[in-house]
Amino acid sequence: MKLKRQTTRRPDHAGHVDKKRPPSILNPQSSTPDPQSSLAGLSEGTRARLAKLGIAAKFDLVLHLPLRYDDETRLYALNEAPAGEPVLVEGNVVECDVKYRPRRQLICHIEDGSAVLTLRFFNFYTSQLKSLVPGTRLRAFGEIRNGFYGPEMVHPRYRAVQSGAPVARALTPVYPTTAGLAQDALRRLIAHALAGCDLDDTLPPELPGGLGLPAFRAAVGLLHNPPPHLAREDLQERRHPAWRRVKFDELLAQQLSMRVHRERRLSAGARALAPRADLTRSLLASLPFELTRAQRRAWREIEHDLARPRPMQRLLQGDVGSGKTVVAALAALQCAESGCQVAVMAPTEILAEQHYRKFAAWLAPLKVGVAWFSGGLSRKDKRAALAAVAKGAAVVAVGTHALIEEEVAFADLALAIIDEQHRFGVHQRLALRMKGARPGQGAQPHQLMMSATPIPRTLAMSYYADLDVSTIDEAPPGRTPVLTKLVSEARRAEVIRRIRDACVVGSQAYWVCPLIEESEALQLKTARETHAALAATFPELKLGLVHGRLKGEEKARVMEEFRRGAIQLLVATTVIEVGVDVPNATLMVIEHAERMGLAQLHQLRGRVGRGSDAATCILLYQHPLTDAARERLKIIYEHHDGFEIARHDLRLRGPGELLGARQSGVPLLRFADLNADLDLLEQARAAAEPLLREHPDAARRHLARWLGARHEYLKV
Repeated sequence: MKLKRQTTRRPDHAGHVDKKRPPSILNPQSSTPDPQSSLAGLSEGTRARLAKLGIAAKFDLVLHLPLRYDDETRLYALNEAPAGEPVLVEGNVVECDVKYRPRRQLICHIEDGSAVLTLRFFNFYTSQLKSLVPGTRLRAFGEIRNGFYGPEMVHPRYRAVQSGAPVARALTPVYPTTAGLAQDALRRLIAHALAGCDLDDTLPPELPGGLGLPAFRAAVGLLHNPPPHLAREDLQERRHPAWRRVKFDELLAQQLSMRVHRERRLSAGARALAPRADLTRSLLASLPFELTRAQRRAWREIEHDLARPRPMQRLLQGDVGSGKTVVAALAALQCAESGCQVAVMAPTEILAEQHYRKFAAWLAPLKVGVAWFSGGLSRKDKRAALAAVAKGAAVVAVGTHALIEEEVAFADLALAIIDEQHRFGVHQRLALRMKGARPGQGAQPHQLMMSATPIPRTLAMSYYADLDVSTIDEAPPGRTPVLTKLVSEARRAEVIRRIRDACVVGSQAYWVCPLIEESEALQLKTARETHAALAATFPELKLGLVHGRLKGEEKARVMEEFRRGAIQLLVATTVIEVGVDVPNATLMVIEHAERMGLAQLHQLRGRVGRGSDAATCILLYQHPLTDAARERLKIIYEHHDGFEIARHDLRLRGPGELLGARQSGVPLLRFADLNADLDLLEQARAAAEPLLREHPDAARRHLARWLGARHEYLKV
């Protein structure tokens, strides 16, 4: 989208025009406190209640938008008021008293000459009884239904009025609130904020106008005070153009923030790792398989980034078993060929050990040293690993979060590879990158993040907009989709027979349980109980047990026995969700599958079918099923494509839960819906770059309005 260049300077929020060159959007200068940020004049209690709603500044009140609207613009006669929907009625109190059957309640009868209506209150104050004396004229809002006394309203909103008092001229907004903060008080605060805040557009007029969107002031004004003729469905479903303007502005702020972070990172500089290909050719020649086209494409993209003197920030995503690890190993070799070091960090010991085994098997024959770090290392082994990394003898260091401990010092770290990066917090990812920072030189290590949970397109366009993404979208040849079966707990005996049959003919199997210890509340089978029961059922089979509370050495011993085939049936918790690769395992049973999320079910299912033999995943579920559980099981049964499953997961859970709000490092969207507002997201993406380039002042003001200081939070 081409935007016109702004020729006149607009005043800032304080009303002053800065005639000097504006600060760069990449290096915002500190400014004086914005008067519209103050909540001065409010009591400490009110500010504390507002804080619970995420309101810390006056402008936050402007963006505290209604959940729904009540129509108090039409006053009905009692005999004409429709039942089953909220209506506004008026009448005189004819009787008010406390009744004690069937329970204590306040009963008030009003009439207007056409009919009588009962107002019923189960929770009330004595003062209410005193104020509702016969003859008082009341205006009540609520839903009429048939009760013991005839037509009634239960706990209506009401107030005393004079005869002929005017009705509301706009729909009445109903806001999210908290205990101690009444709707009327919140409405007054918001009205005051609307009158006192700068609501002028931050954007050049041709941008929202060209998209058919209203001005910002008009949009928020309408959303807080909509005229009665508007369709409430459009407002409450957030389809009205005023809602679309707010959502577009929010998405644009997110896109601007991502691009600012990207440019800031690229300006830092990094070691250019020129590919020499000697080690790469040796590794490729030694592999017992050919890389797929998708793997080669991802490798070339990473190779190109590593050769540039700017820090790579790339996400390598691919479905379960698509071959991401060997692509990461090729990236590590490019770093090794330049005489630099690589750190490979994974969130669980099982996954980290799986990477260590593969990297060691591939790289050790090439005389590339690989060190192992985990919390369970002996003191002697840890000293040896620390020394090898510090001296540069170990080119690749693989481990869990033990890699970011202060005592781990690299000789020359140039590449950080983080698997399942969404499981690490922002500060943990940053800590690993800082291991390779070179003081005084402004250089950073390259960063490659990997994810076996494919990211839906809309999520990649928004929360990962500042990353480059490589996708491995094809499986290695010979892999066949895992057959998925939904089986009721009532058929458990059939499943047990299926396990015996598979193991007797030489296959191996997993039995996955969601809990370790007994929980009467959830009534779930436990791994320990199940292991004991299956051991009694299968005395002829060798069983193993793995869960998160096992010591590292014991866990490693059991997993090694399962890899070697010494264990035929492995009972485990979801600790095996990632990082387990046993080609001979062809059968998996997942208990209480109805309680697991889509991503977890897909990851677990990916532990089987990693060899050439056909594999089956049995999802054991218990009745009754909730609608959500039924839908999840239907999706995992019908789909094997991780990208399609991820799209459904985003629809069901939303980005906050999918990303992990604490892990993402960026503010979550409040108004825009990534499923419903794809067109607005695409328009915001198209507008962000020209806005930064041609209207840096407008971009800066827009970021300040929507994110304040939060856009300075570095997402890593």
